Amino acid sequence: MHFDQRTQHALREVGLSTAAIEAASEAVVEATEADAGCLEAFFEGRETVYSDMDRAHSSTTYPEHAVDYLDLFTHAADIRGYLRFDNWGVPIEGGRVLDEELVELTLGPTVDERVRFASDRDSL
Repeated sequence: MHFDQRTQHALREVGLSTAAIEAASEAVVEATEADAGCLEAFFEGRETVYSDMDRAHSSTTYPEHAVDYLDLFTHAADIRGYLRFDNWGVPIEGGRVLDEELVELTLGPTVDERVRFASDRDSL
């Protein structure tokens, strides 16, 4: 089940049955898997994306990135994986779709921040 013991207890205290809690947990897992699929679809087939990432060696407001691949896996409400660019990569620790042309990923070590990615600079 997705919810930890305290959350399950609190949900029971407000009147949810075990079946309702399990249904909610399954809905969270399904939504997480759907979001991961949408994130992968955003990067799939795109050779280039743009971001609002701060880069030490770039004076561009919205730097361009050549994308190699995005590989994600899910566990309950967690989305994790790896985003590989042409010559570097970074772990992913979460993400969400903002609209058809814009997504946000929480990038792990070396970046450690939320970064928005778009198919063109105007979308940022």
